[in-house]
Amino acid sequence: MSISKSELEYREKILKNKAYEEYELWISNFASNLNNIWNEQSASVLSTNSSVDVDNHAIVIGRGPSIKKKNHLKLLADSNFSGSIICCDGKLIDVLKAGITPDKFPNFYVVTVDPAINHVAFYDDPIVKKYGAGIKGIFSVVSDPNTVERARHSGIKIHWVHSLADLNEGKKSFNYITSIMVRAKNHPKGLPAIQTGANVGTSCWFIGWKILKCNKIALIGINHGWNADDSWDLILKELHDHTKPLDKSSASFKKLFPKLLNPDLNSYFILDPIFQLYRNVLLEFIERSPEWLMTYNATEGGSIFGNRVTTITLREFLNEAKINSN
Repeated sequence: MSISKSELEYREKILKNKAYEEYELWISNFASNLNNIWNEQSASVLSTNSSVDVDNHAIVIGRGPSIKKKNHLKLLADSNFSGSIICCDGKLIDVLKAGITPDKFPNFYVVTVDPAINHVAFYDDPIVKKYGAGIKGIFSVVSDPNTVERARHSGIKIHWVHSLADLNEGKKSFNYITSIMVRAKNHPKGLPAIQTGANVGTSCWFIGWKILKCNKIALIGINHGWNADDSWDLILKELHDHTKPLDKSSASFKKLFPKLLNPDLNSYFILDPIFQLYRNVLLEFIERSPEWLMTYNATEGGSIFGNRVTTITLREFLNEAKINSN
């Protein structure tokens, strides 16, 4: 996958603009979280000293529709997988209810990076409180403080990270300023920083690599695209400006919403502008990751394929992990 400098700059601009739409919310959330950040743990304590020559498996669980279609939660719940479970916050309740709990899978992590207040609902269920004490939570410093408090109240152990967005702004960047404030008390070495790709699924993959030091990471529920048979009403409803009539036969529409073939699965998918960004950034991260890191797309659907991505079924990955852990 060859990426031109202009394309890279364009993607970085989109990511920054998307982040800056919530800039005041970042500031407010960070200010509210700061005292807890000072007094709670850095996610760096979760890092292991395992050698890259020793298999360290992880499964990232997203919210994509393939996870239900392929019955992945039941398959995982019934398995003897001994690696790390890295769960997107929006799927946490479903995952626990499916029997994928820290009682059976003790290396259980949940990740929140979004500053939105509505993410509090992802932790608002009795089953989260039932298993919270066994869950290790990884939260961006700009996460909604009510969401973090709900997780904390459920017994989830809080671990903090920076989510990178504007380091190219130098010492006036939000990331630089907040990192100095974090180091002012109790965290002299600061917090680990992650690239989010503007979504929690990519953040989970990044955490699996950079923080948990896993060398074999499988993705499930990370579609980063629409099914070819999804209705246009469903596809367009998530976009802010879809009130104007759209000529679906026009060249501009086809560029904004391309229909592409996943050759590994021999199935088509549709991208919208946001999914194009998510997909391209994740594939770029994967291609730039170290050679010792292997990324498996076990989603069995969606748009993630290409250089350094191995397409595999979840059952195959679980079998491989079992064989190599014996």
